[in-house]
Amino acid sequence: MTITQARREPGANGARVCVGIATKGRPDQVAAMLSNLAGQSLKPHAIVVCCTEPRDVGAIASDPDVTVIYREPGLPRQRNGILDVVPDDIDWLVFFDDDFYPDPRWLETVSDTFLSDPKIACITGCVIADGIMGPGLTREEALARIAAHDPSRSDWVVEDESPYGCNMAFRRTAIEGLRFDERLVLYGWLEDRDFGGALAKRGGRRIKIGKAYGVHLGTKGGRVSGLKFGYSQIMNPIYLSRKRTMTTREALRQISRNVMANIAKSARPEPYVDRRGRLRGNLIAALDLVRLRLTPERAASL
Repeated sequence: MTITQARREPGANGARVCVGIATKGRPDQVAAMLSNLAGQSLKPHAIVVCCTEPRDVGAIASDPDVTVIYREPGLPRQRNGILDVVPDDIDWLVFFDDDFYPDPRWLETVSDTFLSDPKIACITGCVIADGIMGPGLTREEALARIAAHDPSRSDWVVEDESPYGCNMAFRRTAIEGLRFDERLVLYGWLEDRDFGGALAKRGGRRIKIGKAYGVHLGTKGGRVSGLKFGYSQIMNPIYLSRKRTMTTREALRQISRNVMANIAKSARPEPYVDRRGRLRGNLIAALDLVRLRLTPERAASL
């Protein structure tokens, strides 16, 4: 199926929105997420799901409203696959994780915000509950938290905010020619921060808004090993600081927070986090840096 077959008419505000979702090994999760996405007040003009093989999406491959494309595994590589097929008449591109549940007005709210100021290049929504910080949340828990949230308390804007990959939107014309760095392999730790940093160099507003909110389930299935992730926790921030998409202070703060958490919790780790594996990965990355090896791609081979 080509992307033109999956297009819809523009939304009520005249905007055309493309939603891109990268997924791997979670067909039931992405199917449930797309079912929930169908309830948006502003219907996407196109939906692109980038997976690594047919079993990643199952029956979704035959959905006439979804374009399915295939790329080799790796979040930056898969998101670049989505960028490669975005139609030229799209106004904004939204990236959702396959386990993010947006408020039903998320797309409409973000679209209206983009229309309010042509200088806005990037919008990140507010994650009112993030299961990545714990054992994860269920679909039912996510929907309940969204229903209980009071939007009247969310009318705020934070300027110069780096995008958060589970729910981020970009003005298509602002990101023309930009790509996610494929040296940030696998889960692509901080790939959103790097992309946002590259966008910041072009100018334009990067904002976070409270009126576009949702819940990130933080589903554990399909994520990388503790050893690989721990390596990226150290190597990727240093790599980004060398690229100047992250300041040295930000990189060191990120690294110290991760290492301290891994050390403090390695004696009695959470059942859903491989703290000791992460700590070993931290050490391997630190030794590589001492040897002057700046190799974020090594995480894939550990």
